[in-house]
Amino acid sequence: MIPEEPASPPSAKEAEYPRPGWAWYVVALLTLAYVFSFIDRQILNLLVGPIQRDLGIGEKEMSLLMGASFAVFYTLFGIPLGRLADTGSRRWLVVSGTALWSLMTAACGLTLRFWQLALARMGVGVGEASLSPAAYSLIADCFPPERRSTALGVYGMGIYIGQGMALILGGLVIQFTSAQETFVLPLTGAVRSWQVVFFAVGLPGLLVALLLLTIREPVRRGARVRSVDGGAAPAGRTSLREAWMYLTGNRGTFLCLFFGMGFAALNGYGSAAWIPTFFIRRHGWTAGDTGVIFGLIVGICGTAGIVTAGRVADWLRQRGRRDANLRLALWATVAWLPFGALFPLVPSGRWAAALLAPALFLMSMPFGLAPAAIQQLMPNPMRGQASALYLFVINLMGLGFGPTVVAFLTEDVFHDRNALHLSLTVLIVVGSLCSGLLLRRGLKHYGRTLDYLSAWSKAGE
Repeated sequence: MIPEEPASPPSAKEAEYPRPGWAWYVVALLTLAYVFSFIDRQILNLLVGPIQRDLGIGEKEMSLLMGASFAVFYTLFGIPLGRLADTGSRRWLVVSGTALWSLMTAACGLTLRFWQLALARMGVGVGEASLSPAAYSLIADCFPPERRSTALGVYGMGIYIGQGMALILGGLVIQFTSAQETFVLPLTGAVRSWQVVFFAVGLPGLLVALLLLTIREPVRRGARVRSVDGGAAPAGRTSLREAWMYLTGNRGTFLCLFFGMGFAALNGYGSAAWIPTFFIRRHGWTAGDTGVIFGLIVGICGTAGIVTAGRVADWLRQRGRRDANLRLALWATVAWLPFGALFPLVPSGRWAAALLAPALFLMSMPFGLAPAAIQQLMPNPMRGQASALYLFVINLMGLGFGPTVVAFLTEDVFHDRNALHLSLTVLIVVGSLCSGLLLRRGLKHYGRTLDYLSAWSKAGE
């Protein structure tokens, strides 16, 4: 049964937000959609070998399929879709986006050429660009500030549950289809086993799109802010110029936050794209075993890390740490460096997997905290646009460049496809140091931006 929103809330304070049962129902559906988005986004990482073989492509072409073909369109469409999240129906935005990326993932299974698969991946990117800006905004309007980091952390679980499920399901399907390379399906005819994987993970997303139709729009809170002429702008009516003025007026905070997280994403996406291949090449694991083991590590440790971060950040904020979101993200970025730098270098696959567990726990933490920081720092009618700009930076750096940087280091610096472990270590060390330095600098500006937001909002009352 779908929970109903209360018609007559009992108090003025409770009237500001939906009741907890409804709010968590919204989070659950959005998290489910996020899980499917990452399954569809990441499933390609486990299919490197068979796709390279059947399409006749090399490391760099494969890295473009894993990263740039998706990321460029994800980032380009993210900005206007973030604007729509601030001005239009957030529910219809996530419903239509989910349906589009699910269909385009299934379309990947119909491709026979590199350019066809690249076009389908572009379509996946366009569809997925609609989800997170709208989801962040919806969740922020469902929860008071003292519970918001936890709620966004739960939503962020979709990253790691989705990645884990993509690896596990992909591994199981590969094991199931390993004895038969070609299948004959209704309508499509003969297809390769890797194409079957795309059908299996893409089409169920259409059911998720139908479930998202049950979400109701919460009231936009704190929606009146100062406009550029000194007056008050109504909810959803702030211009791009006003949002840009707010961001540039606090550029020290947002540049450090966005690009600090961009380097963290470079680490995360760049390493995640090639870790399955790393285990196969360096440690001789099968693709099926790699998918199941690495998928369990990602799903369990990544989920635990991002939820723990949200809970700890809310606990710190309740005790007066206004900058808890960014401070905790910095701590996690620094703490994960030794684990991330060592796992590619140890001689045993079991030791590499053991080191990956704490590495992924710590690496996942900032990715729930950064969106919570943006909701904390931005006026309501600008949250979708700021979230889209944040996603533009982290996905362009992470998905757009991360896999390609690893491929470049392997082919053009080390000149050895078996030097993948060295490429991963270089990426992780440099990326973590840059991320930590930028987040540390951002702490100096964080409190000033919160004060700026308070003055800005009061001017619009």
